[in-house]
Amino acid sequence: STERVLLEVLLPYWNHHSGNLVFGPDGMLYFAIGDGGGKPGGDPLHWAQNLFVLNAKILRIDVDKRTGAREYGIPSDNPFAGKEAARDEVYAYGVRNPWGLSFDAEGGLWCADVGQDLFEEINLIEKGGNYGWSFREGFQKFPVRTDEPPPGAAFKDPVFVYDHTQGLSITGGVVYRGSKFPSLRGAYVYGDWAFGRI
Repeated sequence: STERVLLEVLLPYWNHHSGNLVFGPDGMLYFAIGDGGGKPGGDPLHWAQNLFVLNAKILRIDVDKRTGAREYGIPSDNPFAGKEAARDEVYAYGVRNPWGLSFDAEGGLWCADVGQDLFEEINLIEKGGNYGWSFREGFQKFPVRTDEPPPGAAFKDPVFVYDHTQGLSITGGVVYRGSKFPSLRGAYVYGDWAFGRI
């Protein structure tokens, strides 16, 4: 009886809907939405670089306030708040299928982004950052795209990538700050769904 629908997002295909929601140390709600998937993939609607749609983005909203007719508030320091041809909710963009978000003890926002043909990647998300999909996968140009990024496009590099001989679907993870395994302190611990590895 207390349920309140905050936001509904168009999902044009059956996959790449994305993963978890997390509250940040600032009290804002962060969540990610994939590019919509589809066959043969490759961001078929070219939404990842389009700031006017919510797909293929990391979003940030305030659940304790309301802005206009929305069921949630727009933080005034969101990077695209009030900008033309951009959605106010967008915090970062250019992700494919961001399956795992987590904050570390120092406030860093980590994202495990499932790749397509070449690489799985781990990103440290920055406000306003563009992570390159679908012009880039991992550190490399995504070969399916034959066009070029817009002039001046600056892509954030992943922290780490692994190719598809090592795994096919990153699922994770968290920065370990525990005391039981000292050798892991400060390490990002994640899994791969397809290969079953941690």
